Order: sequence, then structure tokens, then C-alpha cells
Amino acid sequence: MADAAGLILVVNAGSSSCKLRLLGHDDAVLRTADLPAIEGSDAGVVGDAIARWPTPGAVGHRVVHGGTRFAAPVVLDGDAIAGIESLTPLAPLHQPRSLAAIHAVRAALPALPHVAAFDTAFHATLPAAAVTYAIPAEWRSLGVRRYGFHGLSHAYASRRAATLAGRTGDAAFRVVTCHLGAGSSLAAVLGGRSVDTTMGFTPLEGLVMATRSGTIDPGIVTWLIEQQGVAAADVTDALEHRSGLLALAGTDDMRDVLARARDGDAEATLALDVYVHRLRTSIGAMAASLRGLDALVFTGGVGERSARVRALAADGLAFLGVAVDDAANDAATGSADAEISDAGARVRTFVIAAREDVEIARQARQALGR
Repeated sequence: MADAAGLILVVNAGSSSCKLRLLGHDDAVLRTADLPAIEGSDAGVVGDAIARWPTPGAVGHRVVHGGTRFAAPVVLDGDAIAGIESLTPLAPLHQPRSLAAIHAVRAALPALPHVAAFDTAFHATLPAAAVTYAIPAEWRSLGVRRYGFHGLSHAYASRRAATLAGRTGDAAFRVVTCHLGAGSSLAAVLGGRSVDTTMGFTPLEGLVMATRSGTIDPGIVTWLIEQQGVAAADVTDALEHRSGLLALAGTDDMRDVLARARDGDAEATLALDVYVHRLRTSIGAMAASLRGLDALVFTGGVGERSARVRALAADGLAFLGVAVDDAANDAATGSADAEISDAGARVRTFVIAAREDVEIARQARQALGR
């Protein structure tokens, strides 16, 4: 077993689960446990799960929202935890789960340093033109701006793409990373720095997702509330949980959508067409922010496993220089990183396994100077 000082326990607390991963110094996964979402500060649940694991040298926690305060990983102390808690109104579903996991794991492993890595932090480099909404100044003063999400995934995928392309450390390397899962977003990354992204003030903005609408005309919301008498809470619930693929096809599972579309089902075909249309046009927008494109990356559950979605997206991006090899694309399953570019394609296209755990561990080591 590797020296304990080189081991990092990664804690990824979601809205319905808490995933624990023990990573070695080479980022190999040594132990794994998937727990229900932690309630309160129950250290016993965590303690039982890791009782027979090697003791790590540090713990890295995923936190969804860092606001404008946390633009880099931070060693957790009372002040940092209070700062994370103060951001709960910006992420009322996820922030309490992250805090519960932080309290529980710190109680279970009190002698270790704990570090928070933030999903929003990768997008702290967005220029003012990309973060600013054209809304009244008093709203902007409340913190209404584009924050972006999935930053840990985008950071890892873009860095891994640079390695695979032989462009590590190249400040001119332009990559669009497509994190496609139940929640989906794109990032435009220039030389390792995020310069644009599709999610905004909340994870509702941008692409069509499993149950989220993605970008819609805000006038629809005001019309529903003012003219149709729909309660604001019902609008929020519908846009978060009853929209996206679920609303169009009656299922939030892309595998079911693809199977039914192949069989000619009209609802599933429309859902797939809407999904791919938004994906293609958004990739084009990200490429415009980069003023060109060197690499395109697919990651996340759908991005890694759906050759059909990748092929449909690439089919509309030939004007950018994107083309995929059908055999390579069909063979890529996400179990191993792979290049699926067609021979001679100007833009290199990769399928990269999502490894937020690796990024969290990297940031924990960074914060601790290791």
C-alpha cells in the first residue's frame, strides 16, 4: 500500500448520495463506497464505511458553489465553513448536503487536513463580458451573474485533452469540453483557463438536460406567473424536474430516447433533435468565444457512452473542422480515454472519462502544498 501521506480521501456529496473514493498518489482508486446523502453530521455512517480503509493523508471535498469568494481550493476551518454556509441561498439543494458531509467526515477524521474544491471556481477566470447579464445594476449588486458549474469535470477533461493532444502547457490550446449527463454543460477553455460556459446563475441555463429545460425565454416565466396564474414554486419545480428529455419524450434516460428514436417514435425523435440542436449550436458558440477550435471533448455519462449523440453532434460541426471516425467512435465507451477523430480532421475529438475525483485530489494537494 502507498504511503498514507500520499493518499487522498475524496468526498463527493450530491443531492441524493455521498460518494467516497480513496485515491493513491498516482490517482488510482484504492477504495470506494457509495452512501446515501448524509443527514446532519452523522460521523458514524462515514466511520463505518471507511473503518477498514488505510488512513489517508488528507480529505478533499466537492462543494458545488463558491460564489465570488472561493476562486481556488481552500483548507477548511471555521471561517471557510461559515463562508460556504453563507452561499446556501445560491445552491439550496446541494450546499446543505456538502456541509453535512464536511461536518460528518471532519468528525470521523478530525486529525487530518480537509480541503474544499469548488465546482464554480474553474469559471472564476471568465471575462466580464461572459459573466455579466444585461440587467439592472441593483440586481447585479445582489450577485446575479453567470457562475458556471461542473468546473471540476471541465478542469480535468480540458487538462487531460491537452495531454492527449501533446499540448500540455500551451496557452493557445483551444478546447470545448462537453460534460453531458443528467446535468449538462459546456466550457470553452483556452490554455487551461475557462473563458465561457453554458450554465449561468443556476444550473438551469444552457443545454437541454434530463429533467431541466436549459435556456428558455425568461418571458415565458413571467407570462406563466402573471397571465396563467401558475405559482412561482410550480414553475421552478417544472423547469428543474419536469422539463428536458422527460418533458419531450416521457423519459429522462437518453438510452431510452435513442432506442425509441431508432424505432421511429415521434416524441423521442423530437426530443433527440431538440437535444442535439442545442448541443451543436452551443458548441459553435463556445468555439466563437475561443475564436477557433483545436479539440472537442465528450465526457459525462451520455458523453462517454453514447456514440450516437457524439456522431450527431459532430455531423453538424464540419464547418469548424470536426469529423469523427465511425469505427473509433463506436468503439469508445468511456471505460478508457480515446481519440475518435477522423483521419485528417483539423479538430481532434476525444472521449474522456469523467474524473472529478482526480481533480479534487489534485486541488487538495495544491492547497496543502504537496
